[in-house]
Amino acid sequence: MSNMDPVSDLLTRIRNAHMAKHDRVDVPSSKLKAEICRILKEEGFIRNYRLLEQQPFPMIRVFLEYDESGEPAITHLQRVSKPGRRVYRGADDIRPVLNGRGLGVISTNLGLLSDSQARERRVGGEVLCEVW
Repeated sequence: MSNMDPVSDLLTRIRNAHMAKHDRVDVPSSKLKAEICRILKEEGFIRNYRLLEQQPFPMIRVFLEYDESGEPAITHLQRVSKPGRRVYRGADDIRPVLNGRGLGVISTNLGLLSDSQARERRVGGEVLCEVW
């Protein structure tokens, strides 16, 4: 399954790490996953991420974010566009996730953008996932 859909794999590993209260999780590295992590960090859903250039497989170490009471910053991760059913939105159809409290990650021809960045720049694309 993880080979088929690297984005789902990333989301699942983060979800599982949160449930186990880990402070970090390692995922196999890819440019796409690194870009998703960049957006999650910019939007405050993870503390940080680091590329580990180890052999035989490079990894991304994702440092998870919790609030003062120990609740994960991410309560929900959802894959929107799937390999079997791609979901595309035009610039005008990209809606705020959870009234703007959530985050949509959109793959555009300008690279990966948050839903708010995509609306700002008036570009549409493939809705990879939603997080809140």
